[in-house]
Amino acid sequence: MKEYLKLIRVKHWLKNLLVLFPIFFNMNIHKIKYSKILLLAFIVFCFTSSIIYVFNDISDIEKDKLHPTKKLRPLASGKISKKNAVITLITISIINIVLIGILYNINKSVLVIIIPAIYIIMNLLYSKVLKNIPIIDVSIIVTGFVLRVMYGGIVTNVTVSKYLYLMIIFGAYFLAFGKRRNEMIKNGTKSRKSLKLYNKDFLDKNMYVMLSLAIVSYTLWCVDKETITRIGKDNIYWTIPIVILILEMYSLNIEKDSNGDPIEVILESKMLLVTIFIYFCIMTFMLYF
Repeated sequence: MKEYLKLIRVKHWLKNLLVLFPIFFNMNIHKIKYSKILLLAFIVFCFTSSIIYVFNDISDIEKDKLHPTKKLRPLASGKISKKNAVITLITISIINIVLIGILYNINKSVLVIIIPAIYIIMNLLYSKVLKNIPIIDVSIIVTGFVLRVMYGGIVTNVTVSKYLYLMIIFGAYFLAFGKRRNEMIKNGTKSRKSLKLYNKDFLDKNMYVMLSLAIVSYTLWCVDKETITRIGKDNIYWTIPIVILILEMYSLNIEKDSNGDPIEVILESKMLLVTIFIYFCIMTFMLYF
């Protein structure tokens, strides 16, 4: 069972918590009527992303065997057979279709179906062609983050702030450029074709431009009149230093011996995890009490 959990990348399901962001920042996450639909939306995106992970592992099994770290994956290492991986892929795909159908019956928006479909098609194109095109490759990753937030807003009929979208976009670019940077440092340009067209200076500069823009976007969200009106408080800007601290701590961690994967960087740093937890505790108090 442990190997199958690795195959579907359960650890990376943390990224799908972005589905909850719109309802959390709109101060409605505590309402029971949203619980069922949010849980379904979260699971749908978890299975949607897992479909891509398993498909890619099946397609790239021979390449992964030659990679310094990917060779340890369940398929490449032989711990799970290709046949069982295909069965797993079919199973989670069927379950996901059923869950999307249930979600559509509740929400009645065709976007409930379209967004996961776009995510799958986009990532299939990424795995076959687009991952080899610089800038486009990281933009696909960023779009995946945006689709998660968009999905959360659509299933709950919540309008997402333009500044929140901007923060997600710039923050995701920061994460994606950071991942490419560290891939280049640790594995060289042979591990990914697009890395041959990047260089470390370019990735460094663009990482920190995006980091700055993410902080500016969050600041604008905090001082935006619509945000203040909706929350009923004008002191939300006190959370800005904590967000800066989180981003700077993350930045420091990827400068160390890391492959740049966002989930691994966060989970490997207890201090970063604690700071993120403190942020959400403070934000929960400011939004809901």
